[in-house]
Amino acid sequence: MVRRPALAYAAVRHRRRPLLTHEKYRRNEIISGSPYSGYDRHNGEIAAFHLGRILGFRRTPVAVGRRINLRQELKPVAKPRLLSTFVENGNNSCFYGECYYCRSNLSACADGSIMEGVMILWLPNSWPLKVHRPHPWRRTYKQNKTAQWQYDTQFCDKVRRVPLYSSGRLLLDIIDTSVLDYLIGNADRHLFETFLGKQDSIMLILDNGKSFGNPEIDEITILAPLYQCCMVRDSTWKRLQALAEGNLSSLLKILLEYDPVSSILTDQHYNSVERRLLGVIIVIKKCIEKHSEEIVLITEAD
Repeated sequence: MVRRPALAYAAVRHRRRPLLTHEKYRRNEIISGSPYSGYDRHNGEIAAFHLGRILGFRRTPVAVGRRINLRQELKPVAKPRLLSTFVENGNNSCFYGECYYCRSNLSACADGSIMEGVMILWLPNSWPLKVHRPHPWRRTYKQNKTAQWQYDTQFCDKVRRVPLYSSGRLLLDIIDTSVLDYLIGNADRHLFETFLGKQDSIMLILDNGKSFGNPEIDEITILAPLYQCCMVRDSTWKRLQALAEGNLSSLLKILLEYDPVSSILTDQHYNSVERRLLGVIIVIKKCIEKHSEEIVLITEAD
């Protein structure tokens, strides 16, 4: 409890810019439709950050829940352009902000004056990013059109021949990310970022809001980079095995209990994480049975 104000103070003191994504769904609301349906889930960003920590990836942005009084905390310090987007909807204070997708008919509304959301810490300008689009395993987002990876059994071999992925860490980062995405149910990985000008940069795992939408569906195609390439870091494999039999959900629940807007996930979602973890382990075991540990499990030099 003592650290929460300190974190908020550090963000202001060092002129860091946080991104606010507000609550759009209640915790127990299930999102039906396609695996990428619905708006971003603010609690999904929080859970993804901590799950990335548990898996040892540490490439997800810092995300923490907050409840903000719009009338007392935001409006008094808002710039005129932002202030002009504030409206009142009954007793609820709303605003639609300034961004590419911001529209007056898509206002973000508080419950009265209190808005719950997630604050996602932006990287400083001294760490510029390079956007790579499209992601090799990007979906078409069209019902009548499939992507090449969805029907081409040799797709990973074609990806390996692309210079960007033929050497270095990037393909293994994509496979690690597919594991995280499968666990959280995020089928919306259409692009990715690396650090600009950095040789063999890590792949950052940004934009995790399309997660924890439907705990009843396990979208196996999210794991396509893993089961098509049949390779994974040995360190990732060992960690996944250590987290089996309830350890993953137990650790995640402990970490999420400290968030200011806890509880973050329902029991259904914790159960889905455990079930999906078992699915990942089964996929890797099948790859090992087919190709051997020497080919599937990749050990990187320090």
